[in-house]
Amino acid sequence: MIDPRKFTKDELFDLIVDSAKNWLAHDGLWFLAAEEKYGMEAAIELDREAWRKFTVIEAKRIMNRLGMQPGGGIPALITALDYRLYAYINEQKVEEVSEDRCVFKMKKCRVQTARKRKNLPDFPCKSVGIVEYRYFAETIDPRINTKCLTCPPDDHPEDYYCAWEFSI
Repeated sequence: MIDPRKFTKDELFDLIVDSAKNWLAHDGLWFLAAEEKYGMEAAIELDREAWRKFTVIEAKRIMNRLGMQPGGGIPALITALDYRLYAYINEQKVEEVSEDRCVFKMKKCRVQTARKRKNLPDFPCKSVGIVEYRYFAETIDPRINTKCLTCPPDDHPEDYYCAWEFSI
């Protein structure tokens, strides 16, 4: 049996990145299977429901790992966003930070980048993202409100795919 406690720091980081890629590959394959069987609209509905539950689990595990209690506001949310699985495989940025507000941007998204490479349109993830980011933020701090600024199928600038405003 492999003992990850004996891994170097680089080996552990590579393991995290590889695990995040595997998680995202499974998520994508699950979605494609649901889409093939039930159609895009039903697959997105199922995806929203899965994210409604998963994002809360992910937030709670991050909070537990970091010793965070609910109610830490925007600073806690910013910290937690850096520990999501997405953060290891996508390029994201937090801007316009204050004690009661920030804007989160997904600058490079593996899903959207892969679709672009295949000359496919952006995946219309907005309705899923609204659920995902809202429930993640509310788990970190129930006072946080989430607003989508842009997310496919919306038009977006070339330098990011989606942007979310979090405020108290």
